[in-house]
Amino acid sequence: MDLISIIGLLLGLSAILLGQALEGGHIGSLLQVTAFIIVVGGTAGAVMLQSTSHVFLDGLSMLKWVFMPPKHSAAAVLEMLLQWSQTARRGGLLALEPFIDEQVELFHRRGLQMLVDGAEPEVLRDTLERELAAYEHGRLEASKIWMAAGGYSPTIGILGAVMGLIHVMENLSDPSKLGAGIAVAFVATIYGVGAANLIFLPVANKLKYHVNKMASERELFIEGLICIANGENPRIIEAKMQGYLS
Repeated sequence: MDLISIIGLLLGLSAILLGQALEGGHIGSLLQVTAFIIVVGGTAGAVMLQSTSHVFLDGLSMLKWVFMPPKHSAAAVLEMLLQWSQTARRGGLLALEPFIDEQVELFHRRGLQMLVDGAEPEVLRDTLERELAAYEHGRLEASKIWMAAGGYSPTIGILGAVMGLIHVMENLSDPSKLGAGIAVAFVATIYGVGAANLIFLPVANKLKYHVNKMASERELFIEGLICIANGENPRIIEAKMQGYLS
């Protein structure tokens, strides 16, 4: 569980609600179903229009990473590589075969299988780097739906504000209906700007961080695997990989 994400979200929302209360306003006045439908529905529609279904669904599925991030540890990957290196120096590359079935991550399993099968280091590097590039590109594209939502929602909020003002102008002769229209107008703007800066853009940046972190670990894995394929000493491998741990 990523506590800082939870604390940050609660702190941001609480600060806005507290400010509203300190100014003498009613928190209930910020709850407008019409404004919510306009902003959320309009933003979702715009994002869906610019995305493919695969990218959109991937972006939604990645949302859980904000609060329950994927497990990644460069130190653990390095430790695994050093173990393989020592095993390979004692018994050759075929001695690594029992480790293949132990790999939970498909990328690690495929790389180790190629190493055991005797793939040339250049072929091994090219294949894994291509797979890494495809993975990184796909994940970053999926995370960008939240960045796009952060760009669209303020504009959709302004659209909701204009619609509320139109409603006000249409009912100038009936003062009892003016309050609802004005409320929708201002609250829609708050929803649009607030959602963009408190939710959508921070979510996009947090997902981008995790994607980059996982890509860095895979780069470490590729470099370590190439070192093992070249028969390098485990101490040299460890020294080379230290830069990925900083």
